[in-house]
Amino acid sequence: MLEIAHPVKINFFPTISISLILLSIATLQLQPALSHLLWGLGAALHIAFTFYVMNVWIHHDHFEINHMNPAWFIPVVGNVLVPIAGTAHGHLEISWFFFSIGILFWLVLFTIIINRVLFHHPLPEKLMPTLFILIAPPAVGFIAYIKLTGGLDHFAHVLYYSGLFLTLLLLTQLPRFTRLQFYLSWWAYSFPLAAITIATLLMYRLHGQAGFAVIGWLLLSVLSLVVTYLLYRTFKAVGGKKICLPEE
Repeated sequence: MLEIAHPVKINFFPTISISLILLSIATLQLQPALSHLLWGLGAALHIAFTFYVMNVWIHHDHFEINHMNPAWFIPVVGNVLVPIAGTAHGHLEISWFFFSIGILFWLVLFTIIINRVLFHHPLPEKLMPTLFILIAPPAVGFIAYIKLTGGLDHFAHVLYYSGLFLTLLLLTQLPRFTRLQFYLSWWAYSFPLAAITIATLLMYRLHGQAGFAVIGWLLLSVLSLVVTYLLYRTFKAVGGKKICLPEE
């Protein structure tokens, strides 16, 4: 089966457009013109991926419930990233368009994933780290929503605390995650932890309560350790030729 039609691998193709959007955010202050270009390319490519992947979902003939995992969030929920730089470039209505897509399908896919986890076979060990992707939609959604509205309101609190709860829930499962064999899917730990860390530090800036600063710096410490360890394990696996191998 071609990877572009694979029930799991297809969801990772939009990481290409997400990378462009993230680069547009990173260059927003230093190179606004470059940021605008990257944002435009990333947003256009991501909506194209969204339409393609959803077309495959709708007209598939081989997907089953056991194929469902949090990586399915990537194509459609990745749209919530667009407003973070989009609002700064003056594209408010376009940003609301992308935000609405991401939030709508976050709720739809979250329901399906919970159903899959509770009432069907557990996720394969290789895909267990993707559970951390559950953190990303509400955490990134919170950041994007603040950019769109300019301040805290009730819905912003719901987004932030949903992300924080999921983070705490997954951290209670740490013994299970530490027993997993290393796969490249371990990198699924990094972006969601970064998202909730940034969301928490933003919450502190807006709210001013010291507790958010403490949580934010704790999460930043955890994130730094996790990324350092991921780099170590990845380079070790590369040296041992244990990754990017053909599937059996």
